[in-house]
Order: sequence, then structure tokens, then C-alpha cells
Amino acid sequence: MNDLLAARSQMGMSLAFHIIFAVVGIGMPALMVIAETRWRRTGDAHYLELAKRWAKGTAILFAVGAVSGTVLSFELGLLWPRFMQYAGAIIGMPFSLEGFAFFTEAIFLGVYLYGWDRVSPRAHLAAGVIVAISGAISGVFVVIANAWMNTPAGFRLVDGLPTDVHPLRAMATPAAFPETLHMTIAAYAATGLVVAGIHAFMLLRDPRNAFHRRALLVSLLVGAPAAVLQPFSGDISARYVARWQPIKLAAMEGDFTTQRGAPLHIGGIPDEARRVTRGAIEIPYGLSLLAFHDPTAVVQGLGDFPPDRWPPVAITHIAFDIMVGLGSLMAVISAWALVVVARKREPADSRPLLWALTAIAPAGFIAVEAGWTVTEVGRQPWIVYGIMRTADAVTPMPGLVVPFVTFTLLYCFLGVTVAWLLYQQVIKSPRVGQHAPAT
Repeated sequence: MNDLLAARSQMGMSLAFHIIFAVVGIGMPALMVIAETRWRRTGDAHYLELAKRWAKGTAILFAVGAVSGTVLSFELGLLWPRFMQYAGAIIGMPFSLEGFAFFTEAIFLGVYLYGWDRVSPRAHLAAGVIVAISGAISGVFVVIANAWMNTPAGFRLVDGLPTDVHPLRAMATPAAFPETLHMTIAAYAATGLVVAGIHAFMLLRDPRNAFHRRALLVSLLVGAPAAVLQPFSGDISARYVARWQPIKLAAMEGDFTTQRGAPLHIGGIPDEARRVTRGAIEIPYGLSLLAFHDPTAVVQGLGDFPPDRWPPVAITHIAFDIMVGLGSLMAVISAWALVVVARKREPADSRPLLWALTAIAPAGFIAVEAGWTVTEVGRQPWIVYGIMRTADAVTPMPGLVVPFVTFTLLYCFLGVTVAWLLYQQVIKSPRVGQHAPAT
């Protein structure tokens, strides 16, 4: 493994680990706030128990996310010093604002955890709302920094160096809105549905458990609407990619030939040497329709670009198919769950729905990982799209495979530890008053 591959692998592994905590940091506070609100309105002690348990889970994940996020900050400087020297003045503002949101979230999470009997009910609930809002805003600012890497703006290039930097214009880069919208909705969908899947599994074993019945309903209120909305945000993202990163779109679709009325490729394995995607299902005019809302629009293929500017096509295409496939499945099952709720029925009383929710529990996180693979791998060979290549940004320090292996083992240990803590503090249901009346 050469040093460039080791650096990219370490960064990719760190991001893949951290993004789970970032996603949960956005979605979980919404669950605990809704649970507390329903407790204060109904007096049902199960909602109080849910709010406290989800708050503990949020705290655990927040702590580990803070550690992994700090590691990422160091890795940006240590693994990619030339990138930070080049872009630090431009993307410094969103990272600074993310830090402000992060500390706000930390302060009010402390108030929420320890203020149950120390502040007024209204102030306590307000603290939870601030945690939820600041968590979402924190994620938005980080994604804005990434959006700038995909569509750099807010500066002029003079002799290859950025000048006349306008941080606010850089934050308003064309990729900012579609990326932040898609990622934020994905966070609520992934978190809500994984929690729903856990409690659906528990209800398959104990259908009358009132604790899990309440938890299932609250988690669906967060996850199901987000999952249904996600394909619409995906449409916005696809049109942005088609306009600003046509080579990424071509890699996502495994499309090697420029065509008018381009078909949509589903599945298949791209063969870069022969410039064909083998085994794909083709939907006539589908790509032109999705990318430009015009079935006769021209879509550029990879053949229009020099091969040294191609991203890894197979990885990008397969990751894109995984993201779209799982996202579509989540949307369908979520729509089913919303229909059940709209008909004033208990989701917990439908065993087919419980099985479906159990089956797709991890789908949201897998889709998020696949989506970020599309975003990052699909941008290669650029670290700043069209301006700086990844190979030109890596540190000259040798032996990068050593920290890559070290941090991989560390993250594996942290992952097992977090899973055990969550099981102990959050998933186990209370033993007292847990059964609802027979229905």
C-alpha cells in the first residue's frame, strides 16, 4: 500500500466511523424531545423513560463522536497539509461555525441530562430543542465545507493561488443546498428507522410491551416522513450533479457514451477497459429524465473526458446503486407505516410491518455510507474539484500505513464499546409497568 492510498484509506475509514455518530447526533435529539413532549401532554411514564434513555444514548454517541471528530480535524492537517494551506482560509468559517454549534449542543445536552429536577419543565424542554437544532446546524456547516470541495467558489485564482477570498460566498457554493438538504433528511431517516427497527424486533417477541410500542410510534414520527421525502431531495441532488459534475454523474450511472435520451442503468458492473457496464438493466430515457427533467436531454458520458480524470467508476456506480436501492426501499416501507398511522391503527399490531421495519433497520446507515462513498470517490482524482488533485495534497511523510492500521484497530474497539454501552443503557426495556392492555 503506497502512502497516498494509505492516507485516503485512513481518511475514508475515519469518516465512515464518524459519520454514524454525526447522523445520530442530528436524529436522536429529535426523538428525545418528542418523547418528553408526549410525556408532558399525556402523563404516560413510558414516554418519560424513553426521553431519559434516549438522552443517555445521545450523550454516549455525542462523546464518542466528539473524539472521532477531533481525530478527523487532526487528520486534515497531518495527512493533507497542502490542502489545508490552500483552502484553510476559505473553509475556515464553516468549520468555526460548526465548532460554535458543537459547543452549544454540548452545553445544553448537559442541562438536559442533569436538569430534570433543577430547571422548570419549559426550560428543560427548551434545552432539548436547542440540542436538536444545534446538532442539525453542526452537521449542516460540516457538509457546507464538503460542498465547497465539490463546487469551489468564493475566491479568484491568481498564479494558481486563491485570492480575494469571500467566505460567505464560498459557503453559498452551488453544492451547499442540495448536499445539506440530502444529508440532513438522511440523518433523520436513518436514525428514526434504525430505532424503529430495534423496537419492532422487540415487539415481535413481546407484542404487548407498552414501552416498545411507544418507542416505535415516536421513532416512526421522525424516520418515516424523512424517508418518504428523501427521494425528492435525491432528485435535487441528481440535477445539481448533472450540471456541475457531469463526470461524476457518468460514473454514478456507469455511462461511457454521450447520448441524447440517455437510459438509466440499474445494477451491472462497469468495465472501464471496454467502456461498457455489463449486466445492467436499462430504462430508456430514464437518466435524461431524472437529470434534466427532459427525456431528450443530452447526458455526457465518461468518453467525453480524459481517462486520467475519471473517478473509480465501479466503486462509484455500485455505491450509488446501493444508496438508491436502499433509499427507495426505506421510502416504500415508511409510506406503508404512515398509512397505518393515518388510519388510526397501531403500527405495533401489524406483524408484517414489524418484520419489514426490522429488516430495514440498518439500511439507513448503509445508504449514508454508500452516499458518502459516491460523494468522495466520485470527486476523485480531485480533492478540490477541478483545481487541486488529491495526490498533490497528501503529506510527504512516509509510512502512513502504520497510523492507518492503528486507527482502524482503535475504531473497531470503540465501535464494540459503544454498542455494548447502548445495549446496557438504552435498548433494555424497563421491567415495571411494561405491558399494555390486550388489543
